[in-house]
Amino acid sequence: MSTIEMERSPPAKYRLRVIDCDIHPAMTSWTEVHPYLEKRWIEHLSVYGSHLRHAFSEALSHPRMSPDAARIDAYPDEGGPPGSSLELMRKQHLDPNGVQVGMLIPLRWNPGSQRNLDFGAALTRAMNTWQVERWVKQEARLRASVLVAQEDTEAAVAEIDARGGDPNFTQILILPRTDEPLGRRRYWPIYEAAVRNNLPITIHVGGTNGHPSTGGGWPSYYMEEHHAVAQTMQAVLTSLVFEGVFERFPKLRVVIMEGGLGWIPSLSARMDKHWSRLRSEVPHLKRPPSEYVRENVWFSTQPMEEPGSAAELIDLFDRIGWDRLLFSTDYPHWDFDDPRYAFKANLSEAQRDQLLYANSSKFYGLG
Repeated sequence: MSTIEMERSPPAKYRLRVIDCDIHPAMTSWTEVHPYLEKRWIEHLSVYGSHLRHAFSEALSHPRMSPDAARIDAYPDEGGPPGSSLELMRKQHLDPNGVQVGMLIPLRWNPGSQRNLDFGAALTRAMNTWQVERWVKQEARLRASVLVAQEDTEAAVAEIDARGGDPNFTQILILPRTDEPLGRRRYWPIYEAAVRNNLPITIHVGGTNGHPSTGGGWPSYYMEEHHAVAQTMQAVLTSLVFEGVFERFPKLRVVIMEGGLGWIPSLSARMDKHWSRLRSEVPHLKRPPSEYVRENVWFSTQPMEEPGSAAELIDLFDRIGWDRLLFSTDYPHWDFDDPRYAFKANLSEAQRDQLLYANSSKFYGLG
């Protein structure tokens, strides 16, 4: 067996045991949430439709190389978009990949980006119930995420408090392209509610705020747009740290999901350097920024970095902290990370189990 094959393949005796922190369910149509929407909003959808804070409304900012950013084999035979069939999810992913627990991350029909704030809040309530009724009650391995309309802070807090004691939910989901940087104080009541309910905040790439997706303006190509998600996550993390969110809420836990990993050590070092010279501007920060990142922030593994050598990947994990990494696949998207081959390094059985299962089990209190 070649070195490459050895690095790609887990030991033959190893049996997959996985907690997947990023599974994307989908609705076949808006009618799936009608049972959970007030009559007013069903009529609103029929007459006015959904309108996001984006120049193309419901359209994606850039056409994808694959419709719905999905694997071509993820379309159900009976019709519907990828991620809409529980049976196919079981067949393709949950069963063969040893998924013990899977976290649902609904992305489309984004309630947090709705222009009509009242409709956005109603949609969060409906979609949260839809997750439980359509998915969690039908499959014991699945858990839901509390969707919130973050621009309506009062409604977001109410929804967090309403779902906080429900074991079907494991986290609060916010998409990072918000009206203002997420460290701003307008969002702090959401973080206070998260701590009060002992739920982590998961920030998954996405959202539509009407602003260009990069700091340099609108990109020309989907490749640029896809790359820009890492830039977005760096901006979000910088905002949370320098605005003092973690100093104000030391028990807040945040997951940066699907934003990559390679930039984390360099960003932490850069923030520390600037803080050491400009700390008088942010006297509310009592410690170097990297310490807040190390204590309050976790990172999902997908999209897994693929450096030139296995040693470089191990070094990256060492710098971030092995205990800060939560495994995710991004099923059913085209850049899905297969747990058998995601880590291009010859990990020990204990290391592999820590990344695939143990870290997430501890983080979400599943043990």
